[in-house]
Amino acid sequence: MPPSPHVPDHGAVLAEVRKVRRAGVVRLRALDVPALAGAARELPRGDGESPGGPVEKVLRLAVSRMGGGTLQTAAEYSLGLAQGTRDWPAADRRRRAAQVYGVSVERFRKHHELMVLGQVAEQVVQLVAQGAPRRGSPPPPYDRMPAAHRTLRPRIDRRTVPVTLHVHSVDLLRDIDVVVSPSNTYFALPAPYKSSVSATLRRAGAHRDPVGGLVDDRIDDELRGWTARHGAPGRAAQPGTVAVTSAGALAGQGIRRIYHVAVAVPRPETNDYDVQPADITRGVARVFALLAEESGAHDPPLRSVCLPLLGAGRGGLTPLESFGALWAAVEAELARGADWEIHFVVRRHARADLLERLLAPNSLAEDDQ
Repeated sequence: MPPSPHVPDHGAVLAEVRKVRRAGVVRLRALDVPALAGAARELPRGDGESPGGPVEKVLRLAVSRMGGGTLQTAAEYSLGLAQGTRDWPAADRRRRAAQVYGVSVERFRKHHELMVLGQVAEQVVQLVAQGAPRRGSPPPPYDRMPAAHRTLRPRIDRRTVPVTLHVHSVDLLRDIDVVVSPSNTYFALPAPYKSSVSATLRRAGAHRDPVGGLVDDRIDDELRGWTARHGAPGRAAQPGTVAVTSAGALAGQGIRRIYHVAVAVPRPETNDYDVQPADITRGVARVFALLAEESGAHDPPLRSVCLPLLGAGRGGLTPLESFGALWAAVEAELARGADWEIHFVVRRHARADLLERLLAPNSLAEDDQ
């Protein structure tokens, strides 16, 4: 019979979680966090699911159990667990976490932060107390795998409309007419080896020889051609502008068009971007206008469109901010009676859970009262 795990003290775990908040996960190896290290020893190793060492793994697992929403999102930003934030300074992570709750940095520091970090500590303690699998023990059976495709039915103007939510990488989409891709205002695609939505689409849309050699970087070539035809090479377009290309090799998966929406405004002499929610709303409205213009010119007509959470990566918006800006344009289009097939794509189930709660018919009905 395996020995009972030693349950760490909540106060000790909280103190160490606050250390991690100040330092960030990128500096975990330099921190003295014995309580977190002890909790990490209760978890199996080598599953390849989490980056970083065992302490980072236990933090990620604890945060993943927080149920999504503002609490989980704020925890991810506070600790540097959100994508692209590992090396952010503590002040930047705190500011972004404060934005999740829509409060000032000072108010978040005094009132929200301790609650958020306290819940992370609580989840760490529960992981150990509930008997997290120890090294050498078999993993617990799963009741079911989380659904990678969810059909939601939000209520729009007294009718329900089907919305499909895909929980996987954007290059796994199939049989969708138009996929929306975020772009900077120069319509310059990132290198294909990067992990962003636009880089993934560029990589998947390229034509390659049988051994993987690049033959035709189709999407990038067409986007360059679009900027040349519209007199914008080397010159920034207005935020909200939409450029259109084919889907390149993704046509083999039933993807027919890619609409590149300029939402990221580069900051001069930095690697950073600014994204404004109003530009996202304007850009998505333009997507629907172009879809209406192009639909009848194709056989069969274009009917379906898939949107990622624009600006929620390096653009710096929270998932809630991004989706709110997207949905404003989507809802307006559907409210006027349009019958497009609407899809959203996210890579993480926590974000899918957030969207599912936001689009639940009951929650929308309550908002109408």
